[in-house]
Amino acid sequence: MAEDLKRRTRSGGRAGSVARRGSAVIEQMPWNPPINTDRPTEPLDPAGVEAIHNGAMRILEEIGITFLNPEAVEILRASGGCTIEGENVRMGRDFVMETIALAPEQWTITPRNPDHTLTIGGRHLNFGNVSSPPSYWDMKIGRKVTGTREMCQHLLMLSQYFNCVHFVGGYPVEPQDIHASVRHLDVLYDKLTLTDKVAHAYCLGKERVEDVMEMVRIAGGLSHEEFEEKPRMYTNINSTSPLKHDFPMLDGWMRMARRNQGLVVTPFTLAGAMAPVTMAGAVAQSLAEALCAVVLAQLIRPGAACAIGTFTSNVDMKSGAPAFGTPEYMRATQMTGQMARFYKLPMRASGVCAANVPDGQAIWETSNSLWSAVQSGAHMVYHAAGWLEGGLIASPEKFVMDCEILQHIQRYMDPMLTATGVDDIAIDAIREVGDQGHFFGIQHTQDRYTTAFYQPFLSDWRNYEAWEAAGAVWTPARAHQIYLEIIASFEAPPMQESIREELAAFVERRKAEGGAPTDF
Repeated sequence: MAEDLKRRTRSGGRAGSVARRGSAVIEQMPWNPPINTDRPTEPLDPAGVEAIHNGAMRILEEIGITFLNPEAVEILRASGGCTIEGENVRMGRDFVMETIALAPEQWTITPRNPDHTLTIGGRHLNFGNVSSPPSYWDMKIGRKVTGTREMCQHLLMLSQYFNCVHFVGGYPVEPQDIHASVRHLDVLYDKLTLTDKVAHAYCLGKERVEDVMEMVRIAGGLSHEEFEEKPRMYTNINSTSPLKHDFPMLDGWMRMARRNQGLVVTPFTLAGAMAPVTMAGAVAQSLAEALCAVVLAQLIRPGAACAIGTFTSNVDMKSGAPAFGTPEYMRATQMTGQMARFYKLPMRASGVCAANVPDGQAIWETSNSLWSAVQSGAHMVYHAAGWLEGGLIASPEKFVMDCEILQHIQRYMDPMLTATGVDDIAIDAIREVGDQGHFFGIQHTQDRYTTAFYQPFLSDWRNYEAWEAAGAVWTPARAHQIYLEIIASFEAPPMQESIREELAAFVERRKAEGGAPTDF
């Protein structure tokens, strides 16, 4: 696989990029991160917004958050705006609001291919791939298995190929055939050579964060000054709910803040387990856990590019298992989006499900979660393609199926669908047809039929008899075939040979030095 990967990488081309719509495997929509043209869904009235805000502020003022990182505690102590007892930090609401106001409402991330620059904020909507499952499922294997580097590489290829995937999260599956001390080096090498989209660093110890920042800098051909002049990558941290931030994630958060990289904080609050069973209480707790991390970033670097995320859902009260794509999840996402606008911070959401295989449950739960992200006004949507079993499984078939949904959303946002010019109202065409004919053959239709409607790459619109005659292939099986054809024909984006060699040399040197500790 390694030699084949090297050959593919050197072959040039820009699969799924701006200049090319992909190979002949499918005819996909071009790279065009959507602009969310809809008004956001706002389930809270002004009194509800104030109530949740007051709840979040009372948590910060009266209860406090545990910061399990002495350096972070000392930075907060030096601010003069916190009351600190051991590791417990309480913050006054005026201090919190004044400090988070330093964060920009909108910012950009520029990867090694500047054509794939993303805007985080405003009405911009960006989708990312599945991130961090330890396990993998595909139709050929037919069962849940441990992730490997080859599986991870294949999911990275899909992430590059599909234009509707705009950024690359953490490991799309954990390659557990690579030792944890050097795993980040091999995966980031693959990520930076197989893709040219915005990349991510895990905050799991200083070595991993510093290594990834250096690799992104090298891949971009940047000086240290150029790397730090604007965000070139991002991280996402989770609080340890309830009401804690751990040592390694805070350490990475602070390192990234100092170097002016993108910062996303997403509390993982499951109502009924790690947060109150009421959605308003769960959202208020989530906001408190997120806002205190934004405060820390702004104390380190005023104006640091921050976003707050939501991963607020509920548990199955019969089993304790997480549930996703539920009505409660959708409302919590919409509520968090409304609160993010109140705080004037960009927002991250997710495309998630609890299903174990790419079946009907997987699609309705994922569709619910993706559309709730759209309705909430989210700017970054994690796990938008490929997620199963509550984040424990990555699947290439599910990845392909989810990309059909993402293209639906992109097309739904196309201004052409709501155009109201003279030709769009089409009075002359209606007059021509009258009440006796049809619209198939008239010139108005002929001039527009190739672009008038969304054309799927995966859905099968034939009737039952035609579908049966063609082999009666169910959707996951069609997705599996598309996945195989994409991998077989994949061409990595171009990279200067000198940069590739410098990147490889850095990886080998850091491996020789032992990589990163595994006892964080």
